[in-house]
Amino acid sequence: MACISVQGLTASYSKSKILDNIDLEFIQKKVTAIVGPNGSGKSTLLKAIAGSMKPDQGIVHINGQNMHSLKKKELAKILAFLPQSPETPKDITIEQLVSYGRYSHQNLFKNTKFEDKKIIDWALQATDLIQLSQSSMSELSGGQRQRAWIAMALAQNSDCLFLDEVTTYLDIRHQIEILNLLKSLNQEKSKTIIMVLHDINHALHYSDYIVVVKNGKIFAHDCIESIVENKVLENVFKVKFKVLYDENKKPFIVSNELIN
Repeated sequence: MACISVQGLTASYSKSKILDNIDLEFIQKKVTAIVGPNGSGKSTLLKAIAGSMKPDQGIVHINGQNMHSLKKKELAKILAFLPQSPETPKDITIEQLVSYGRYSHQNLFKNTKFEDKKIIDWALQATDLIQLSQSSMSELSGGQRQRAWIAMALAQNSDCLFLDEVTTYLDIRHQIEILNLLKSLNQEKSKTIIMVLHDINHALHYSDYIVVVKNGKIFAHDCIESIVENKVLENVFKVKFKVLYDENKKPFIVSNELIN
């Protein structure tokens, strides 16, 4: 069942077309990675389907509803979007930033403070920030700031999580920690995860489906097995890949040879 469908999506920046007439469906309660060469339109695609930018043409439906007909608060309950380089507010603590994720759940007629605090603390714990919760955002390293933004997205507690280059600035331990967390949210809480990933092996290991973008078009959208077997990634990146399998029969690739 598709929770998000895209029809005829075209988007541009400064009259330069980035996405061209894209049709796409994302499967509910699955993890989908968006990959592709630099400048192919991955981030623009994520922004357009998350409602962060208005496309030139096309329609995005979420759970059967036109995204642009939804109020911001309604949309925020359905999806949380974390862009690649969010602008960090000055002079606020990590806990204050994470609390912004609860905005869509607050109600003038109902006291939600206890539930909000419970979820905020969970998000801080899940991102290994509970000990730093009162630290100012301006004092943090790039990786710590990234985890704070991830915590805010988690605190939103939406059905769908949209994440653009979520592992940016993170050391290898926290990359794995965050990706494991996202996979567990998918498996245990049935969250739909859609994320742009730079690391192909992360995409292969953590995703159920991969969308491959090339020159503003969808080159492929399929399950991991089909993407690997049909050598889709070799054709797009023009690199010769050797496919190996780990102890859980998950594929991973190694390469040092270009395809001319």
